[in-house]
Amino acid sequence: MFQDTSFDKDEITVVWQSINVEHACHYCVSAHTGIAKLMGVSDEITEALRIEAPLPNDRLKALRDFTLSVVHGRGNVDKAALDAFLDAGFAKRQMLEVILGVSQKVMSNYVNHIAETPVDKPFEKFEWHKAA
Repeated sequence: MFQDTSFDKDEITVVWQSINVEHACHYCVSAHTGIAKLMGVSDEITEALRIEAPLPNDRLKALRDFTLSVVHGRGNVDKAALDAFLDAGFAKRQMLEVILGVSQKVMSNYVNHIAETPVDKPFEKFEWHKAA
């Protein structure tokens, strides 16, 4: 469902990986690194997300910031975060699309934590663990 939103491949990856990294989901960060590569997302964006470094443009930064505001606030996002998201050129409907992405990733991240899912063979080369 989330991949059918109005977000492009870079933006989809920003939402997914921002949440995956925030939740320290070793499986999802690894898998979505491989998926991003297949989608044609640049290594610059993918690596910045994996190591929580600055993103290459302000629009993607605003998307990551808004996504993490939703996660940290459990949906309670202040007006400044909403305004920054809209000022970056996103539409109000995309706020709901971010919530859809958060919903999807909460479920998959939590399941993978509890199940201790091993990284699939095709994604082993992208294995990731949260920096201490």
